[in-house]
Amino acid sequence: MALLDSRRLIFGVIFILSVQLPVYAADQYKLWQTGDIPHEKPHNVNEYEGVAWGTKVVYKVTDPTLTVYQAERNSGIMVLIMPGGGYSLEAIYHEGQDVALALNKQGINAAVLKYRIPNPKTSYKPELAPITDARQALSMLHQMADKYDVNPDKIGVMGFSAGSHLATVASVWPTEHQSERPDFSALIYGVSRLTKENQDWLEKALYFRPMTPQEVKQNTLLAQVNKATPPAFLVHSYDDDVCHVKESTEYAEQLFTHQVPVEMHLYQKGGHGYGLGRKEDGTDTWLALFSTWVKNL
Repeated sequence: MALLDSRRLIFGVIFILSVQLPVYAADQYKLWQTGDIPHEKPHNVNEYEGVAWGTKVVYKVTDPTLTVYQAERNSGIMVLIMPGGGYSLEAIYHEGQDVALALNKQGINAAVLKYRIPNPKTSYKPELAPITDARQALSMLHQMADKYDVNPDKIGVMGFSAGSHLATVASVWPTEHQSERPDFSALIYGVSRLTKENQDWLEKALYFRPMTPQEVKQNTLLAQVNKATPPAFLVHSYDDDVCHVKESTEYAEQLFTHQVPVEMHLYQKGGHGYGLGRKEDGTDTWLALFSTWVKNL
């Protein structure tokens, strides 16, 4: 009888877990084969997970990955998600996996990029590690478009905070390869200006040295917006004390000047780093708004 009761208990636990645990399918790919990572130095730095700002994050990424989540009600759209973290860590769940799964519910395919954290101990050119990974990820998504039933002309980027800076760089820096260019961007509480404060941040977290005059010009992103810049969806809060709301409004103004489609949503409250948003301040509405926007491009 005791054995039977134990079996019933085990079956009951398994049944409960099968009902309560979320089930989703994801395919993970390495961006680069071992030994072929651009600008990589020999090192013994190891990636690890921790907690920052009350959420699970990843530190010291040296082996970047691309994790693809395919939507069941497939719209043919693919969004490459770039989590934030100031280029010192990545909020890979809060601004990555959670967002991908929410997009899937809207019929939008998503892929989370775990890009290399800039580090002079692991890279000869740490400032190029994130953008090189982003371009490789976009190229891979174009190559896999048929596999995931994606329209190759509807592959865009979505970035949060520093990830939004990376998404903006991917949108405005020139490249010879069309497959490395996003077709649209979603920039969530991002960075677009080269203020003194932002330049100090980039020199500390990305370059690890003063930028050259050419690099300053290259990082003056607003000046690089033109009529070929991808359409953008912008989200920001007026009370953001990390990335000023002007980071979004001035980028939107540049897009408007060059007749590039742009939609912007500004929240009175919300602060910074809210990911999918919060019901109490209304920031949880942005993803549904983005879904409508991107499906009508």
